[in-house]
Amino acid sequence: MLDKKATDAVVLQIAPLTSITDYLVIGSADSDRQASAIADHIGDILSRSGNKPLSIEGNRSSQWVLMDFGDVIVHVFRQDVRKHYALERLWADAKRIAIPGESPVSQPVMTPRPVKRKKAPTKTKA
Repeated sequence: MLDKKATDAVVLQIAPLTSITDYLVIGSADSDRQASAIADHIGDILSRSGNKPLSIEGNRSSQWVLMDFGDVIVHVFRQDVRKHYALERLWADAKRIAIPGESPVSQPVMTPRPVKRKKAPTKTKA
């Protein structure tokens, strides 16, 4: 992913939080074309090592490419789309795994927004 200039790469260990997968890998691209190139690169590298994706979604539009490898799900977002969906906020309780060669400063920490709950309406006696 970093070979193709993906930015803000993050690996989240979500196994303790869900049974869907063990890890989420999230990265950003500056354009649809770059997102597609990053996804193609990941697919090529992992396929050569015998890890073919179970499914790939979004490769046509390339604003958000999702690659399911079973134990690992890779998300490659165009930057504005990543901000909109904010998966790091959704998985804020997940453990972040350090990426070799990536400085900790370039991995932004997204703090979850507080949830405002509406008060239930009070019933009045008739």
